Amino acid sequence: MHTDATSQPGTRNRDQSIAQRLRVFLDLVRFEHTIFALPFAYIGMLLAADGLPTLWQFVWVTVAMTAARTLAFAVNRLVDRAYDARNPRTLDRPSVTGIISPRAIALYAGASLIALLIAAALLNRLALALSPVAVLFLVGYSFTKRFTALSHWVLGFTDALAVGGGWIAVRASFFSPDDLPAWLLTTAAMFWIGGFDLIYACQDVEHDRAEGLYAWPACYGIASALKMARLSHGMFLVFLVLGGLAAGLRWPFYAAALLAAGLLIYEHRLVSPDDLRRVNEAFFHMNAVIAVTLLAGTLAALFM
Repeated sequence: MHTDATSQPGTRNRDQSIAQRLRVFLDLVRFEHTIFALPFAYIGMLLAADGLPTLWQFVWVTVAMTAARTLAFAVNRLVDRAYDARNPRTLDRPSVTGIISPRAIALYAGASLIALLIAAALLNRLALALSPVAVLFLVGYSFTKRFTALSHWVLGFTDALAVGGGWIAVRASFFSPDDLPAWLLTTAAMFWIGGFDLIYACQDVEHDRAEGLYAWPACYGIASALKMARLSHGMFLVFLVLGGLAAGLRWPFYAAALLAAGLLIYEHRLVSPDDLRRVNEAFFHMNAVIAVTLLAGTLAALFM
């Protein structure tokens, strides 16, 4: 009797092994976090094109962003393994449990770096020339909590480079007066991400203090961190509107910004110095919705 090869136990085991490894890898690099920065890369790309970019630009911006996010997370998991092993919140990370080896993480990081550089080279010369700056931040931000409480905004700037990357991919320009919208929106994204990273870091105050790390909540307390997060998100909204004005966007963009403001207000009401139980909801759900909302608003402003 004929038996299909895919039904053989050995084949099924190999398929399961591949699927398991993929799940572990996606868990390692928190692939779902890509939704925070990727919409901003697309916003930069759309504004630079004043409409739709080419398919070539869209594909390679997506590859570059995914590779950059993977590189950053792989390096972070690698260099923070010892800290994560002593933090009750992060004990189950694959990099700590040994499900994935340090050598494998380093290989993932190396492959991501190569993919990022290839994508930049295929976009344009300026993208390739500036890629070492992006790599410096992608690799370096993981170390900043060891010496500065401003690490949250360094992370914010690192992720905000997505806006500039999307813009450069299309315009091959970043240093002329016409590039002002990209600078303003990059600044906006920096404050947005820095603000919600402050909220997220409130979970690790005791651990960070014990380890001598310089996260803002550990240095100045949770109440101060939440105040700084509100201030940072206020600056985000200011620069977001300024970026829209500089780009000459129509009303749907500002409607999306207003909705983002409402979501941020709700986000901040989810947490308090005495109650951090809903930090994950504030961090993941609200910010994913904000990113997609602003991308939708940008699209509507360009095509309505």
